[in-house]
Amino acid sequence: MLSGRRLSGTGGYRIVTAPCSLLTGLIADDGVMSQNEMAGSGPDAARYADADATFRIDGAVDDEELTTLHQLAFRASGSGFVPWSRRLQRHSICWVTAHQGERLVGFINVIGDGGAHAVLLDTVVAPAYQRRGIGRGLVHRAIDEARTLGCHWLHVDYDHRAADFYERVCGFDPMGAGVIRLA
Repeated sequence: MLSGRRLSGTGGYRIVTAPCSLLTGLIADDGVMSQNEMAGSGPDAARYADADATFRIDGAVDDEELTTLHQLAFRASGSGFVPWSRRLQRHSICWVTAHQGERLVGFINVIGDGGAHAVLLDTVVAPAYQRRGIGRGLVHRAIDEARTLGCHWLHVDYDHRAADFYERVCGFDPMGAGVIRLA
């Protein structure tokens, strides 16, 4: 079974390996990695090169702060409070947050089927911080973490307006998919 939680027997650290030896090492118990820690010199180094943020894998989430970020980014009003912390712990294999100082400016969630497949959900960057590489940084860290956790396929659904971002910027291949509104 896949788990985004800390590995036991590692002294409070989790081993992380990214593609092309971009990053191989240990991440402190708080899961915080600065931009400099994530940058590398291999062929994929540009994946992490220009986002001016600190990224945290499976870090603590403030429910009100993440709810507000979603409302701002998706221009949703009155959506109500979402119990993100509980939801993430119950259903996610991992998630990544992006911060400017202590301010939450980005988020992405990865859910899985307990095997080879995982799905990106809730990719969000605060409007004032968009077009700075933060979204790309979130996606690529989520890709690397899902791979580390044993996933073989990572799926994402997106509106046609986000096709360039997911396909050209992040490297996803387009595929036909369907969706039906349930509520």
